Amino acid sequence: MTTSRIDLRNPDLYTEGVPHDYFAELRRSCPVHRHPEAGYWAVTKHADVIAVSRDSAQFSSALGTTQIDDFDEQTRLKQAAMLINLDPPDHTRLRRLVSRGFTPRMVKSLEAHIRDVCDRIVDDLVAAGRGGVVDFVPTAAAPLPLEVIAALLGAPAEDVGRLYDWSNRMIGWDDPEYGSSQEDGELAAAEIFLYANAIAAQRRVEPRDDIVTGLVQPDENGDTLSELEFDMFFVLLVIAGNETTRNAISGGIQAFIDHPDQWRRLQEHPELMESAVEEVLRWVSPVMGFRRTPTCPARIGRQAVERGETVIVYYPSANRDEDVFDDPHTFDIAREHNPHVAFGGTGAHFCLGAHLARLELRLMFETLSTRLDRIESAGHPRRLRSNFISGIKEMPVRIYPREG
Repeated sequence: MTTSRIDLRNPDLYTEGVPHDYFAELRRSCPVHRHPEAGYWAVTKHADVIAVSRDSAQFSSALGTTQIDDFDEQTRLKQAAMLINLDPPDHTRLRRLVSRGFTPRMVKSLEAHIRDVCDRIVDDLVAAGRGGVVDFVPTAAAPLPLEVIAALLGAPAEDVGRLYDWSNRMIGWDDPEYGSSQEDGELAAAEIFLYANAIAAQRRVEPRDDIVTGLVQPDENGDTLSELEFDMFFVLLVIAGNETTRNAISGGIQAFIDHPDQWRRLQEHPELMESAVEEVLRWVSPVMGFRRTPTCPARIGRQAVERGETVIVYYPSANRDEDVFDDPHTFDIAREHNPHVAFGGTGAHFCLGAHLARLELRLMFETLSTRLDRIESAGHPRRLRSNFISGIKEMPVRIYPREG
């Protein structure tokens, strides 16, 4: 395998999994690698990913958006109001406004509900498993983040299916199995806008103790979100709050299936749950990478990059960096030193919902490891065709509940 033969931008590449061997080669030989055909720089070392992520002044999220693929100018302008596609000071203002919905109190208030949802999901998983093979993704991995998002938004339970459909259409347009397209993804976003505006209008009249009520009200300085800012954050919440957690759950279970000794270890030592969650996040790295655009001539490590070029920071590669992690290709739920970048490489764009995602993962893996003796593969998992989300769309398994 050579650095000139693989295009990391090609979504077909990821249907067989993340190309960790290729990333390892890049880290050794060319950690900031120019892909001439695709016209961008691939940043693969942990230290460089963090350096780029922390420097919003030199590496902009706004100039080219954070998406790997290019948009036409009209679409790019639509994306410009989304939190992840802003630079300070605009990003600072918007993040301050929306962070009111992700306070420790708000996250803590959801714990009992999330635990109940996990119990119900595992009930359904066990029931479905009695009939033989069951697909873990739609039965167990997908419902949890969707129901949590619905609870955050104060949306009725019957709307969970609509959230699932919108998210799949916006993220899966590169995958022909979803029967979507970039145009259909934009249509899904428009449908979410209408839905978001209806909920916002209702909350202005009938306030509740949920995130939408907080977001439609002015802050202590009288500042408030515009309609477009609210709509774009709603879209981001539906996508980021769903896709990342869903794929961390399914990818985590696949890791436990591949490493059954670690599953037994977790069952025998439940005190390892927090480190297990962090190892799942490192191992899976649900978001493949984000784009940054240099605002001026700059350096990444020893490599010079020019203003306006495309730079992609690759989180799965950073999370297997041999200079940072001992035995990085070993799945170890007791890993002590684990400064992974699954939630972004620190900096202004560190994931706003990281605490909530960790809570969801902890409670789901607690429920699964307590109630299930083991989960076994019943077929080859099928992965999402995407250069953005490291996802599993189908995972046939057999379920073996604990006795007693």
